Amino acid sequence: MASVFSKRLCCSSDISRVSKPEELDKLVETLLGFTDLSSGSLDSSLDRLLESRSCDSEKNQVIEKTLRLASALQEAAKKCERKRASLHNSITWPLPPDLSVNVFAMLDTQTLCHVAATCRMFNKCAMEPLCYTNIDLTSTAPKVNNGVVSLMIKRAGKYLQSLKLGLLSAPAVPVGNSGSKSYTVNIPVDASRLSWNDKRSRQGKESCVLTRSCLSCLNMDNGNTGALLRRLHLYNIERMDSSALCGALSSCPSLLDLEVVGLHVELGQVLEAVSMNCHLIERLFFESSKTGRDDSLKPPTCNDLVNGCPKLTSLALRGFKLQDSKVRVLVKGLRQLKSIDISTSYAVTGTFLRSFGNASVGLFLEVLCLRDCMHLREVEVARFLSAIVAGDCKFLRYLDISNKEGLASEEDWYDRCYTPSIPLSRLMEQRPDICLLAEFPLEGSSFLVVDHSNDGEVNDDMSSPSQSSSPSRTSDGSSFTSTSESIYNSDNGSGNEDIHDASYAVYDDSSDEVEFLVI
Repeated sequence: MASVFSKRLCCSSDISRVSKPEELDKLVETLLGFTDLSSGSLDSSLDRLLESRSCDSEKNQVIEKTLRLASALQEAAKKCERKRASLHNSITWPLPPDLSVNVFAMLDTQTLCHVAATCRMFNKCAMEPLCYTNIDLTSTAPKVNNGVVSLMIKRAGKYLQSLKLGLLSAPAVPVGNSGSKSYTVNIPVDASRLSWNDKRSRQGKESCVLTRSCLSCLNMDNGNTGALLRRLHLYNIERMDSSALCGALSSCPSLLDLEVVGLHVELGQVLEAVSMNCHLIERLFFESSKTGRDDSLKPPTCNDLVNGCPKLTSLALRGFKLQDSKVRVLVKGLRQLKSIDISTSYAVTGTFLRSFGNASVGLFLEVLCLRDCMHLREVEVARFLSAIVAGDCKFLRYLDISNKEGLASEEDWYDRCYTPSIPLSRLMEQRPDICLLAEFPLEGSSFLVVDHSNDGEVNDDMSSPSQSSSPSRTSDGSSFTSTSESIYNSDNGSGNEDIHDASYAVYDDSSDEVEFLVI
């Protein structure tokens, strides 16, 4: 056996010089024919072979050639094993390649990558552009870089219809806690997309490795790559700026759904790009990375959005410094709106709600979220609820007026209302189909919970941890008119009240000043 190894095994160059495949086959078969091969016998044989060499250079060469030969044999064996597995899959897999591609196209991006690494047949099917129609590279940890995004977009080509990138925050904490006063109407409603903090900015956490150029591939092939893109969701990409995002939007004329959370971009500039390039858009979700500080949205941009995007049915602008005059332009101009969310908009007082008294405004409104609007006034909320009782907003199904600081009084927003006088009971009686969420912090030790069950019964309970009772300020709305001729329905505001609102000192939380990690 030593002679065989001395002549054949150690010399991979001899194998490369074999002129006929039959000779190499015989050599491999000879090696495989040794049934008594063991680690000890191979060591002894190789030691004898090294001893037969006179100098150290020849001995080192023998060892190197032996290692290369062993590696080549191992790689060849693995490749043959993969071929046999692929052949087995092609025989046992019940679907033809075209149907396999259709099945793979329904998988999420991560699963698709796992499938592509399974076997050669699956890999070939998984490389089809149709499989990358919907690309989702979101994660809770920074794992995806620009190269991965570029590769996926190139694979999709002109078939790209949905793209989701960035870092998602941890699962949301359920809204409401034992330390708050809540008025709820528990009507089953599909509010899965209404959670106001499920994709909130990840300030102070791990930084995304994606940069401003991660969307540059949408401009490939003269912009044809992004021509059919319908959905674009971007989460907490700190290095993205306004110019890069606007440049990407210029290549997406078919965009229907845009969601932007936690990006350092200006609202006004991005909405201007949307109004110029995305005339078919139906859903716009925008959450600021600097709550209450972005005041870049101007009235002309609001008008451009109204004129350029008439098909908008869902609009969410969270955490921006919006005034009632700007919101009024949007709700009046966008006649097909079904969902409005301006949560955490500090400058909004609620005077824009008077616009819904007009029969042509808010005709299709189903969802309205005003959570944690710092300047939202109690009187405006009460007027709005009275108008709903009177018959306005007939299609409204979900209303959130919760505020962790309480509602503002009419005279001074520093004076907070923790038990607001709102026509809650009458609203539940007249509109049992509405899911109302109104959670406020406790004032003192008493709390009030009004729970409306599915069968339409109303239960008003007042309790206190110390068993002491106090009169509730919650009224049935008797102090407000129930007809449509109330002051709520008279939209006489000229916008000057917004100038007055802007003079208020906007709440500034130093915790928002967070340095972002730079890689």
